[in-house]
Amino acid sequence: MPDSKNEILRVLAAAREYAEYLGELGVETIDYDTAKPELTTSALIIDAKVKTATEPIRRPIAPHAQQPGSPGAPIGNKSVTAVASPPQSSLFADAPTESPSLPQSTETLEEIWRDIGECTRCALCEGRTQVVNTFGNRKARLMFIGEAPGADEDAQGKPFVGRAGQLLTKIIEAIGMKREDVIIGNVNRCRPPGNRQPTLEEAAICRPFLFREIAAVQPDVIVVMGNTALRNLLEIREGITRVRGQFQDFQGIKVMPTFHPAYLLRDPSKKRETWEDMKKVKEYLDSLQTTRLNS
Repeated sequence: MPDSKNEILRVLAAAREYAEYLGELGVETIDYDTAKPELTTSALIIDAKVKTATEPIRRPIAPHAQQPGSPGAPIGNKSVTAVASPPQSSLFADAPTESPSLPQSTETLEEIWRDIGECTRCALCEGRTQVVNTFGNRKARLMFIGEAPGADEDAQGKPFVGRAGQLLTKIIEAIGMKREDVIIGNVNRCRPPGNRQPTLEEAAICRPFLFREIAAVQPDVIVVMGNTALRNLLEIREGITRVRGQFQDFQGIKVMPTFHPAYLLRDPSKKRETWEDMKKVKEYLDSLQTTRLNS
């Protein structure tokens, strides 16, 4: 009996961990294939709905606390223009229906990266090889945002260079662009142990730097990939599966939520939906270009 109990606890723990992982990649349901009787008890227990909250709860955009490295905090003898970032306690508070426009920034990406430095603001610094900053075209019209670096990114110091990154490159090329045309980053810049999801505290410490980069680049469209990027940029509780393909707004910038490339590697059937999302991005960028040429 004790052995059976331990086995059940082990299976439950494994199932919970796997469900949390898939949930962060945007999965809401996992169907058990009864045609495959060889699946283990673990697979049967995983045959459960991985739910994300359905009610969006938004918060007002408020200045972040004046902590080292946060927008508006002094850097040396100068002060950086603040880019909205809320205190963690107001992560899902009510928000106005209209989002204010993103303020024009005079910072360069190099200035932001110097401020980040060899960051030790949270415990993720203890296990990383190096800080992985946003990388790409400084004048990009299109920006991609993921969750955090993986092993390949941690080793090379650039975002999305592993298998998921190779797939992202193909997605970019599919809409008639090159990787050199876009800019790519993550909510967090240090690899979490075991590639786990960054905690709310870790994301809250790192997120202001991303907001400052967005203000410096001023892209026309941001593609957020997966639930972690979605919730940290837009701060809503709806999952990727429910909002993907629908343009959202981040302080006047169009945001397209879609699946994370790592999830597409696990479930290639979702590539069709991702392609539909990216076609909308391309159509919007093309319409903007036409408008600007005619104005």
